[in-house]
Amino acid sequence: SCSSPRRYFVAALLSLSIFPSTFAFLPSSPSRTGNCLQKKCRINNADERWNRAITAVPAAPNNGGNDVPEFTTINFNNADSITRRRLVQSLLASASFAPFAANAITSTAATTSSSTVASALITPPAAEAATPIKIIKPPLDKRAYETFTLPNGLQVLLCSDPASTSAAVAMNVHVGACSDPVEIPGLAHFCEHMLFLGTELYPEEDSFSKFLSSNGGTNNAFTDSEKTVYYFEMDGSIDNRMSEALLRFGSFFSGPLFTESATGRELNAIDSENSKNLQNDVFRLYELEKDRVNSEHPYSKFFTGNKSTLLEGTKRQGINLRQQLVKFYEAYYSANQMSLAVVSPQSIPQLKKFVSEGFGTIPNRNIDPPKDKWTYRIPPYGKSGLVPAEKSIVEIVPIQELRQVSITWPILFSSKEESEAFRLNKPDYFVSWLLGHEGVGSLLSYMKEKGWANSLGASDNANLSDFITFEVTVELTNKGLGAIDDVCEAIFSYVRMMQQSSIPDFVFDENLQLDELQWRYTTKGGTGSFVQSLALAMDQFPPSLYVAGPRRLALKETEEKLISSDDPRMSFKTNGQRDIIKEATTDLINRLTVDNSFLTVFSKTFEGKTSKVEKWYGTNFNARPIPMSTLMRWQNAVPAGSIGLAYPRKNVFIPSESGLRVKKRPKESDPKALSFEEKIKPITPPTVIRDDGDEGRWTVYHKQDDRFGKPKAFLIFQLLTGELYSTPLMASLAMLYQQCAADRLNEYTYDARLADMSYDLQVMPRGVRLTFGGYNDKLKTFASYVSSKLARDLDDVLPSNEEEFERYKDNLLRALSAFNVKQPYAHAIYYSSLSQQPRNFQYTNDQLVAALKETSLPQLVDYVKTLWATGKGEALIQGNYDKKESLDIVNTIDKTLSFQPISSDQYPARLKALPLPVTAPGENPTRLSISEPNPSNNNAASHITLQCLGKSERDHVLIEILSAIIEEPFYDDLRTKQQLGYIVSSGVKAVEQSRSLSVIVQSNVAPAEKITSSMIKFLDGVSDNLLKPLTSIDIELFVKGLVDRRLEPDKALAVEVTRNWSEIASGRFQYDRLQAEVAALLAIEKHDIVDYWDQLYANAKERRILISEIVPRTGPTSKEPALSSGYSGGVPATVLGINDIDQLRANGETSISNM
Repeated sequence: SCSSPRRYFVAALLSLSIFPSTFAFLPSSPSRTGNCLQKKCRINNADERWNRAITAVPAAPNNGGNDVPEFTTINFNNADSITRRRLVQSLLASASFAPFAANAITSTAATTSSSTVASALITPPAAEAATPIKIIKPPLDKRAYETFTLPNGLQVLLCSDPASTSAAVAMNVHVGACSDPVEIPGLAHFCEHMLFLGTELYPEEDSFSKFLSSNGGTNNAFTDSEKTVYYFEMDGSIDNRMSEALLRFGSFFSGPLFTESATGRELNAIDSENSKNLQNDVFRLYELEKDRVNSEHPYSKFFTGNKSTLLEGTKRQGINLRQQLVKFYEAYYSANQMSLAVVSPQSIPQLKKFVSEGFGTIPNRNIDPPKDKWTYRIPPYGKSGLVPAEKSIVEIVPIQELRQVSITWPILFSSKEESEAFRLNKPDYFVSWLLGHEGVGSLLSYMKEKGWANSLGASDNANLSDFITFEVTVELTNKGLGAIDDVCEAIFSYVRMMQQSSIPDFVFDENLQLDELQWRYTTKGGTGSFVQSLALAMDQFPPSLYVAGPRRLALKETEEKLISSDDPRMSFKTNGQRDIIKEATTDLINRLTVDNSFLTVFSKTFEGKTSKVEKWYGTNFNARPIPMSTLMRWQNAVPAGSIGLAYPRKNVFIPSESGLRVKKRPKESDPKALSFEEKIKPITPPTVIRDDGDEGRWTVYHKQDDRFGKPKAFLIFQLLTGELYSTPLMASLAMLYQQCAADRLNEYTYDARLADMSYDLQVMPRGVRLTFGGYNDKLKTFASYVSSKLARDLDDVLPSNEEEFERYKDNLLRALSAFNVKQPYAHAIYYSSLSQQPRNFQYTNDQLVAALKETSLPQLVDYVKTLWATGKGEALIQGNYDKKESLDIVNTIDKTLSFQPISSDQYPARLKALPLPVTAPGENPTRLSISEPNPSNNNAASHITLQCLGKSERDHVLIEILSAIIEEPFYDDLRTKQQLGYIVSSGVKAVEQSRSLSVIVQSNVAPAEKITSSMIKFLDGVSDNLLKPLTSIDIELFVKGLVDRRLEPDKALAVEVTRNWSEIASGRFQYDRLQAEVAALLAIEKHDIVDYWDQLYANAKERRILISEIVPRTGPTSKEPALSSGYSGGVPATVLGINDIDQLRANGETSISNM
């Protein structure tokens, strides 16, 4: 759970993008959110379509790790998400927007004016609708939907998906942190936490989590400005279990307990969550943004809360916190201000019955929307805030090495109708597209040419009922930091061009065409994210647009009529429909004035020069008015054409209709769930269509898609060679090459990305890999051009001068320096990961920084000349290409690369996990104790790894079963009961064929030693407390959850491609791995689990355990660890320091060679 700022990192911490762990959570493991953070803070944007991500500094490319990441999905980013749904805070990181699908209902909206269309936006369906409502859905979605209102006023949307075993449910309560009492900041967020901790029907605090854990489920929640969303997902194939899940979940809202004991303890979790965020630039910036809002507007409040506001503040004011929680719940948690979305395998009639039983008792207090108390009544801006807004600049000292400037425009709505019309017309989509374009004539291209910028993004930011903020953010070079006035003038020049010259019609036409291509080929995504998007859409769009609203443009056919067809459109229905969008876009552009703007600048150069400190996060900043002379200069900005700015060109990569032909259509599938026999049947694997032998050039694998029916394909080419990553210097040069190549090709590849084509270049320990994906119509041309530039036309992809080289080098150094300000738990995971990988597969952060500082442009040129010189080629062509076409593509790429083949004895070695030191029972495990590199972060963390080197399917599934068994009890014990910290997690990780069971805790209340001892105590009790009491039914449920996850049909071609490539690149070729693991799962009995735990931990003669502790430098219990213990080999007799890790890895490498 979390209090949700609208900006967020693409990963919870940048560490995982700069230092990609070779540990990949298995998709079959019921980890909370797909990574190591159980109960991960979910930071959400209110409008799912506009989800975007920012990273604090440019993420460095893969610095080694596992060059065949197990069980991870190839990142073929949707071009639309890259360009239209992001806000960049430094080098732009893509925020993949999973195309969600849904089926529909039937509803026709009779409207007579734009006002009535707008006001229909949040009108719920009647309890007894005369005719069913047609919910517009993607053409490929075969699920059944129904929307209705329960007698108590609860809006419900049901989605029946009998072809799946997965279920997900989300409840959107239409009250958020803006409704906090002024005297109790954080109360809405605290209420969200408390609803998980016992209800009248199920009083045990961990009752719901235990239930979900036994059914392969996860749950979480987030508190936003105007809403609070609770959600869970689980195996939904057993009717009585699904019915019980809805009954349990419904009791959250009908009868939460708010017990005194839980209230007192959960305060620690809130405080730990806040403590975790104190050194996070996203939260720090978010709070300062809110400080610029009118102090009388509720958006200016501190949303997260902490002990100071919830405990000390209430005591000081004589307020009974529990009574206020109950009062808040009773005032705002009313059925008529809630929206429920359910996606499950059951039929609509069954789901109706389950929902009625589970949610029909939620009280209807007949309240007005809480936001009505301030929307359109209290101006968000224009009155004095804590920090000045309009025509002012705020200069902030960041935690990370950020250099950026943002221009922000508040866009205020005067009425509900205006706000809802804005949401239907989405003018910010088009303005973002224009300002954030990266092709020829774009703002970014101009600023790069001037040496001012590394990246640029445009998007809305704050998004409330009565206003949004729209902003352009530029990630600056050192030169750009000194030319901020010029940077801003260029932005205003482009805005002025949009205000004074008509936007070409093709801009709107192409955007509609690309958007509708997405809609046309949208298929089912993950049920968890999908159900959340539905619950959010239910109070933003009319019922017919619950699915289409967040996913389509041009939602009005005329001013009086909404769209009503599922069919994809290749053009606007009429010129008048386009004119509606153009008019709304023009109106937004006209609001982007100099007088209506304010600036925010991030830079370490302000350190020691600020005069103000933000109250909640301690952020150092200055606030000052922008000089009148500067404002006048921007108001009379130079003509855009005079500095080379222009509207984008037409996109040549949009596929033609003839190019969208699917060559091999899949069989029509029954919408009902497949039988077990059908699911267990292996999927047809790729076949070898070219084999030049071990000493030859290529081995080519091919599979023509016959499952997904989309005109798309993926091309993967890997050149095996062992010299590209052999030293830290080589690894640094590889990182530089990847970054400068991507940047230099950006003007060309940007339009391709808009047209849903992508490419990825990675230099890894075993060679170099090129990946292309997207619509196959023009994919060969795209791949040929890019590969030619990368391998032949080196002048086009390498820095043209020293200044440009230093810009790329600076980007990477700042990315690597961000390691020091990551969360302690991320550091603990990193050092544990490092200890299990060979030294030439992942270099340390310090090694890369030192090597990068020594690189030069001549070195880079020489390095790249050798990059494609020799190797062994491996390729996978999969998708909408036949054998002949695939061979032709490989021949084209082969001629382009022109490498010399190598002999088989020159093939680079494959990754093997380093074995951890053996620890006998009764002996202390190997322990790393490392000082937290960020002196301002007072959180401690401990991470324990139990390593299994077994390679069999039986070993792999047994460790996953153990993970599923301990996950919830571990969280309940250390987080809920002991309140050691907000971050408490467990899960399974993979390095090559090895598996490890890991547990982690981060705490601001306990030292690392205490955390470790508490985790060890829990692990010591696993056998007696968790395994011996297991019943056969318990085991069947755990096994079923893992089986169902493996047999759940692939939702996208990329998933199958990733799995096939993993088998090819690893040399295992076990394409039926999932089916083999299912067979192993079905053979597991209780004694197997007990025996395996004994071998792994309890009574193991050779147990392999590593403890990784991060010790903060501040706090009364902190004692800085030694850098080294003098460790020289063998089983460590003492605690190891950071300088001992190299020897630990060397010992592991020796052990591998002796195995």
